[in-house]
Amino acid sequence: MKILFMGTPDFALFSLKALVESGKHEICGVVTQPDKPKGRGYALLPPPVKVYAEQAGIPVYQPNTLRDEDFASLLDSIAPELIAVVAYGKILPKNVIDYPEYGCINVHGSLLPEYRGAAPMQRAVIDGKKVTGITTMYMAEGLDTGDMLLKYELPIGENDNFEVVHDSLGELGAKALLDTVDLLARGEAVRIPQDDSLATYAKKITKEDCLLDFSLDARTLHDLIRGLSPIPLAYTHTPDGKLLKVIESRVADESAEHGDEECGKVISLEHGIEVACKHGSITILRLLPEGKSRMSADDFIRGRKIAIGDKLS
Repeated sequence: MKILFMGTPDFALFSLKALVESGKHEICGVVTQPDKPKGRGYALLPPPVKVYAEQAGIPVYQPNTLRDEDFASLLDSIAPELIAVVAYGKILPKNVIDYPEYGCINVHGSLLPEYRGAAPMQRAVIDGKKVTGITTMYMAEGLDTGDMLLKYELPIGENDNFEVVHDSLGELGAKALLDTVDLLARGEAVRIPQDDSLATYAKKITKEDCLLDFSLDARTLHDLIRGLSPIPLAYTHTPDGKLLKVIESRVADESAEHGDEECGKVISLEHGIEVACKHGSITILRLLPEGKSRMSADDFIRGRKIAIGDKLS
């Protein structure tokens, strides 16, 4: 099958590599987002998908828009039989979705119709879900509303963070894409409509989402910390107002009740930084202090940057 691949970040790279390494299909091109400036020098950095595609000798296209005649002409010149989309980063217009003979399919990091939208993996971890997964689907004009094809589940461990879930789903998504393409090629794909009444939306992570509120229970805060790690990271402030980002935590206690004045107080430094929550406590194991590098809680304690009775806010 002649496939045009559309994707941008590391999550898409799992699927593109799988397609190329399978050797079953012709990858006639890769469409990805334009290079973006990063770092202090604002140097233009290419998306991971672009770097790999160029190394593999696949033509790369980085249009600013998919809605003009230039991209329509590009589609005609490439003439893909199938478009595979994995975390491309823009909504596809109808003329692109309808172009290929075998359709335009998407690999989505949730068990649809749950967690449609921009941040399904992070939201599943933040919400304390025990299971998430991958859904492949036909693309439609709505946001992740198309008919489903395959669903594969992935268990989430109690201490799995966003990175662990991201990489596991990336590998699972690659398998799901290969299986879906094989079904399409054999004419055996079955369309499964989504039940819109069960749909939930995984909105983009904002800075406000990352603030630790110790008036919540310990389990909720632990889930937030791991759902935002390794990036963008949950954060709080030390008593002197310095930013303190939290990389890793554990639930220390779920039964103790603390008054409003106790919430956020450091109550132990024995196995990390144990902090009182409204219900229970969490232990901070790794962190990123303002102006410093990532470090263990023990190193932070040895540097005498925190003491029992200090209040994080």
